[in-house]
Amino acid sequence: MPTHAVFNTVDALQDYSLFDRDPVLKEGISRLGAGGHQPTLDALGRELGREEVISWGSLANQYPPVLRTHDRQGRRLDSVDYHPSYHGLMELSVRHGLHSLPWEPDAAAGGHAARTALFYMAAQNELGHGCPISMTFSVVPVLRRQPELAKEWLTKISRSYDPRLLPASEKKGVIFGMAMTEKQGGSDVRANTTVARPVASGGGGQEYRLTGHKFFCSAPMSDAFCVLAQAPGGLSCFLVPRFRPDGSKNNLYFQRLKDKLGNRSNASSEVEYDDSSGWLIGEEGRGVPVIIDMVNHTRLDCCIGAAGIMRAALVQAYHHSTRRSAFGKTLVDQPLMRNVLADLTLEWEASLQLVLRLAQAFDRQEDAQALAFRRIATPVAKYWLCKRVVSHTVEALECLGGGGYVEESPMPRLFRESPLYSIWEGSGNVIGLDVLRALSRSPESLSALVAELEGSGDPRIERGLAELKEQIRQPAEADARRLVESFALLLQGSLMRRFSPEPVAEAWLRSRLGGEGGRLFGTLPRDVDTAAILARTWAA
Repeated sequence: MPTHAVFNTVDALQDYSLFDRDPVLKEGISRLGAGGHQPTLDALGRELGREEVISWGSLANQYPPVLRTHDRQGRRLDSVDYHPSYHGLMELSVRHGLHSLPWEPDAAAGGHAARTALFYMAAQNELGHGCPISMTFSVVPVLRRQPELAKEWLTKISRSYDPRLLPASEKKGVIFGMAMTEKQGGSDVRANTTVARPVASGGGGQEYRLTGHKFFCSAPMSDAFCVLAQAPGGLSCFLVPRFRPDGSKNNLYFQRLKDKLGNRSNASSEVEYDDSSGWLIGEEGRGVPVIIDMVNHTRLDCCIGAAGIMRAALVQAYHHSTRRSAFGKTLVDQPLMRNVLADLTLEWEASLQLVLRLAQAFDRQEDAQALAFRRIATPVAKYWLCKRVVSHTVEALECLGGGGYVEESPMPRLFRESPLYSIWEGSGNVIGLDVLRALSRSPESLSALVAELEGSGDPRIERGLAELKEQIRQPAEADARRLVESFALLLQGSLMRRFSPEPVAEAWLRSRLGGEGGRLFGTLPRDVDTAAILARTWAA
């Protein structure tokens, strides 16, 4: 129509490489010695930037999974139907090894760093499918505690995605899930009432029968699940498959799928166990120490996912601001918008630097110092990044104005996804208490973190570290959040000082540790080098 000329609008961001356009990620992969994985990173980065693959994330949420408890004849099915786009995302991630790369015997050096980069890029498209990917990745160290179960199951983890509801022995590849929490307990898993009775003498690797209910069961179409239940010797960890070894269906009865705020492409469920077969991993009564191996790796993925959402939100804001004009200038050339974008870029870069440092520690599996660092740095990063991603995402959304608030934009989906990772695998209070436990029970972890921070040569970091040492002389539970926040900021500052360009690191340190920034984004000192900062946003 003559009154409907379309101009000064911004086309969708698509047909680009998520890896090539990310200078901080490319630097990190090179620095961490993971360059041997670059062909895989290049390939996935290009795939995720294609228009079709971008649409999969939207469609998988627009058409969420549906539970089918029975078939038309009334027989139990306990099956979940997904939109084809979800299966497309799963196939893409499995083919590129997001669920398995660091554990593969022929993996090149830097497997965890490369896998972190892959998961981070996938998070920018759609994180809902990342749940079963993360659970499968994280179950490996748990199953290795029980050699006979490891021998049976770990060989079934392959780069072939097979969504069919069949016994594992008949499939090309398997996926794992997890079921820990119950209605009455939540994070307090020791309050669980699901019981497990040995079929014979019991013990590690032996069959038990489980009866009870789980209020949250992740990825119900998985082939097997790690489940916590009360055995005669106390809370224990079990591997519960969808099918028994004889091919018969195990007694897992899914009651409903959760109607969630976000993460809608992923089926989260409630499940009943009625004399269900499960096999004990480790010793009776040691369920929490056993499954914590899985939780620590899924917490790593929460950090990676948060950094990925920040990246996705930032590039949408930057793409819009470099193409939209207002008041006679492109938005990115408006001083105040430039300040906001630069501040968002600093937050994202510090988050990615922290995630890459964690990945480096996970790559050093036999290094006692790295293990000690992981023990405290993982919950510290999990707390901080998963809190910051929410405010970061909503600020990026605002850069798009009203267009960012409508469902045709990717921003509402990113915003709904952003609070999840602060809740998943331990809410803020649970994580704060975990850090206090690390301080009291694993003094070597504190020593490793302090060693990471000392000798920075930066007076702001040194001053903050001195104050932190005073804080931890007599740590109080009520101060746990403040303590964790201090750890996180000092760690990010140290990493920015070491690995980011000087004007970028200086802007971050001035605004986050030097008292020259405000409480919201877009409050950087007026003399920071915004051109140097924004050059980190989008590689030419």
